[in-house]
Amino acid sequence: MQNAHLGNLQVSRIGLGAMTMAGIYTSEGSLDHDESIRTVHRALDLGVTHIDTAEIYGPFLSEELIGRAVAGRRGEVVLATKFGLLSHRTPTSEGRTLDSSAVNIRKAVEGSLKRLDTDYIDLYYQHRVDPKTPIEETAGAVKELIAEGKVLHFGLSEASPETIRRAHAVQPVTALQTEYSLWTRDIEAEILPLLRELGIGLVPYSPLGHGLLAGHIRSVDDFPSDDWRKTNPRFTGENFTRNLAIVDEVRAIGAENGATPAQTALAWLLTRGSDIAPIPGTRRVTRVEENTAAHQLELTAGQVQRLDALQPAAGARHDDTNMADIER
Repeated sequence: MQNAHLGNLQVSRIGLGAMTMAGIYTSEGSLDHDESIRTVHRALDLGVTHIDTAEIYGPFLSEELIGRAVAGRRGEVVLATKFGLLSHRTPTSEGRTLDSSAVNIRKAVEGSLKRLDTDYIDLYYQHRVDPKTPIEETAGAVKELIAEGKVLHFGLSEASPETIRRAHAVQPVTALQTEYSLWTRDIEAEILPLLRELGIGLVPYSPLGHGLLAGHIRSVDDFPSDDWRKTNPRFTGENFTRNLAIVDEVRAIGAENGATPAQTALAWLLTRGSDIAPIPGTRRVTRVEENTAAHQLELTAGQVQRLDALQPAAGARHDDTNMADIER
């Protein structure tokens, strides 16, 4: 597999997101930790070097599974994890609380290092911007961890252009993580040009539109009641019907190449630049095999133009509660 360059950090063009290993999408069935570990092993065997997790996934479960999965193969992996959506100032650390203070980061990194069973984290993201803590303080805290060798690179997730600039002035930012796909392209106007100005890489999460662009979902009625997508605006009412039309065009183009919709959507992302490294998430071996094969798919110029011309998804990216945490 070819590599992408996030600043001066080299990763596989396609990575693996480990959020679903903690059961975020319940439509994938019950959790199977052994299958999750097999999925990581298969990804590594296929040339994936970039694995993304976070302490909030579970919480803690995803990091623990990744730590078990990469045991004995740590040198093959760029491990990325995140802080800032849990407060470690209470004994239980339960509940979602924005906290990117220096004190909380120091406690968070020690927990992540232990669960991942490693001495260092390759890429450490602020999961969401904390309005209570100046970004300069947060960046300075991570800078100290980098000086100590506990962290190698600093990342941001869902940060505004102003925050990116301010953080980068304190500690160079290696990567920004945000949603980017055929149905979420708003970053192209301002954020993507800024990243390229500053030499920051882009890590798109949900590159398959929370699973819709994989082409298997035709009705949300099949989702279990606790699947959060049932309340996502893009999966409800007329928005869902309109968004299926995007999937149908992706499917048609994929059929021209003998490729799946997921492979087609990922291949389109790879045409956007070698500084972009998507992290499709799964806990299934068959899915990681499908997704990883996208790096071999070559779209024609005409196919890229047709994909470029697709209308963005109808509906907001998240419900009001989750959108409130996304800095814009």
